Amino acid sequence: MRRNAVLFVAVSLLSGLSGSAMALVTGIWILDLTDSPGLAALAGLCAYAPTLAGPWLGAVVDRLPRRPVVVAANLTLTATLPTLLAVRGPGQVWLLFCVATVYGIAYVLIDAGESALLPAALSAVHLGRVNGWRSSAQEGVKLVAPLAGAGLYTWQGGQLVALLAAVLPALAAAGYAALRLTRTPPPAAPRNRGVRAGLAVLFGSPSIRRPVVLAGVAIGMSGFVTAAGYAVVTDTLGLPATFLGVLLSAQGAGSVAGGLVVGRMIAWFGPTAVALAGAGLFAVSCLGRCLPWWPAVVAASVVTGLGLPWALVAAVTAVQTHSPDALLGRVAATANTVLFGPIAATTPLGAAAVLLGPRPPLVLAAAGCLTACALTWRRRRDRTPSHPFPVSAAPG
Repeated sequence: MRRNAVLFVAVSLLSGLSGSAMALVTGIWILDLTDSPGLAALAGLCAYAPTLAGPWLGAVVDRLPRRPVVVAANLTLTATLPTLLAVRGPGQVWLLFCVATVYGIAYVLIDAGESALLPAALSAVHLGRVNGWRSSAQEGVKLVAPLAGAGLYTWQGGQLVALLAAVLPALAAAGYAALRLTRTPPPAAPRNRGVRAGLAVLFGSPSIRRPVVLAGVAIGMSGFVTAAGYAVVTDTLGLPATFLGVLLSAQGAGSVAGGLVVGRMIAWFGPTAVALAGAGLFAVSCLGRCLPWWPAVVAASVVTGLGLPWALVAAVTAVQTHSPDALLGRVAATANTVLFGPIAATTPLGAAAVLLGPRPPLVLAAAGCLTACALTWRRRRDRTPSHPFPVSAAPG
């Protein structure tokens, strides 16, 4: 059990290093080649758009052996990244967009496959704790990887970053191959095939639906207040934009601390209660950022770092512990679409709303999260069994 936990955390570190470094460097690289911020931003869209295909990609994970899927997805990244050595000028920018899209597809498959592998390698009581450790590892990496990637890019260019980033997925694939899986699922019944089966499980079980929806609202509202975060620094506080680095570091520190305790909280109180706490904390952090005092804004960033991972880890753990094994890949991928899909709509809406000033979007985001919390709280506490479906896992 301990061996598998260490491997999962190590894989999260490796994936976080590769993904975070390349996410930043790809945008910088395109900007240098084209002098177009719009084209640079499209790289992020290419990496993010495959999340919207989560239900279909999750069905692929369910129909194939899951460990080979995540291993193959990582090795595909290892094989794809060296193609960026051919980028020499604006004429090869299309290669950067292609690699960003491959990254997006690969990580949807990896997230879904890993969510299905975790219950096969860990007991149910350890899932929340390991998910929390993985969250801390990923958030901790985000404090280091972008700076390291930008430094390497400045020193030797994007080709070196691409080569180093290609090594990390290969190591992650080795980590997945070394897992000791202890359980296998029954074969999927014909009626369980298709995307709608995953949707039925996700929205049909209150034990899954409530934490996933709460986390989706909080994460969606985080996109809604992105532009307001910039405006708070430059307009409300009158500080240079570089102060955002302080706020991101404060949020990262909160995320690392939150990830270390969220697993124990889920074991004590359950995923829905922890998701309620996470969404509520994010609402409080939005209100805190309305104050025209920089220490309050820094403290609010720490609270954001606590709240969002609590909601996210609670939702992921609920999916892993309450979904039938034969459908776990598509339920996990569909949940990812619900969790992160709203950002595509809320971010531009927030960019428009900030024209009214930074405080209105922050207040609206807090109101949205508190409303979701209140509606969940008013409903009868979920009395479904902790494992309404047979929990085994995918074949290795």
